[in-house]
Amino acid sequence: MKFLSSLGERLGAGLRRSREFLSSELQAVFEPDRPIDEALYSELEETLIAADLGAPLAADFVNRAREEVMFGTVSRAEQLRPLFRRFLTEILAPAVQPLDLEHRPAVVLMLGVNGSGKTTTCAKLAAQLRGDGKQVLLAAADTFRAAAIEQLETWGGRIGVDVIRQAAGSDPGAVVFDALKAATARNVDTLIIDTAGRLHTKSNLMAELAKLKKVIERQLPGAPHESLMVLDAPTGQNGVAQARMFHETIGVSGVILTKLDGTAKGGIVVRIVRELKLPIKLVGVGEKVDDLGSFDAERFVDALVPPA
Repeated sequence: MKFLSSLGERLGAGLRRSREFLSSELQAVFEPDRPIDEALYSELEETLIAADLGAPLAADFVNRAREEVMFGTVSRAEQLRPLFRRFLTEILAPAVQPLDLEHRPAVVLMLGVNGSGKTTTCAKLAAQLRGDGKQVLLAAADTFRAAAIEQLETWGGRIGVDVIRQAAGSDPGAVVFDALKAATARNVDTLIIDTAGRLHTKSNLMAELAKLKKVIERQLPGAPHESLMVLDAPTGQNGVAQARMFHETIGVSGVILTKLDGTAKGGIVVRIVRELKLPIKLVGVGEKVDDLGSFDAERFVDALVPPA
């Protein structure tokens, strides 16, 4: 699929703030003439934690650096940079997985808290699939917010994709039921379902989402084919907690990271992969329709920690 090509140079531009934050801190650590001592290890660990890579990962890399120094494969501080790049690439490589859209209709359930960019991401994905020649349908299952329904309808009109909806306050399960019937009758390629991100309590939200998933499974065995958690990258550590909660209670097949261009702590991507063992299906680096693309581990590391 054309839209699944990586974002290339735009990823580098989108991660500028993260790169500047991390590079400025690491530059002092990786000075060529600096001795490798306890002060360096301590500063390196603090820098990685500050970049939202997390304390366990920071400790692991420092231990890796100590081992390489002990075995003689690293003797100068500047050699720690390529070692760090390899370390990140090894962690992120398993996270590169394509979307499962081979079914007809392929059902994509979008999950995430309000404000994460979920509704906009639904529209971006729909637009790119449509541009790739696919027939797409959107479902406005966030019936708790009239604004969410209106936003999705506005996007649908803009990108030329029909939206299945009901009035605000309607049963989300009924919307999903109607959308599945419409997707099957129209023989569309992909149905993308926008869901609620906030109810009165977290338990209510999870119960509602679990109900939606059961409606989908009953109407179309094997679906949803993707249950994607949309995460706002600038939320940092809170984003990891959100993803863990959704994954444990609903089941998540992958993560879509939005607003990578709005954070100085792109290291959160590494934490999500390492701690939750979830693939990064897509990343967003801007507001344009085409600012959504597949995750590429090597390009991401290049953008976050350049070779020199």
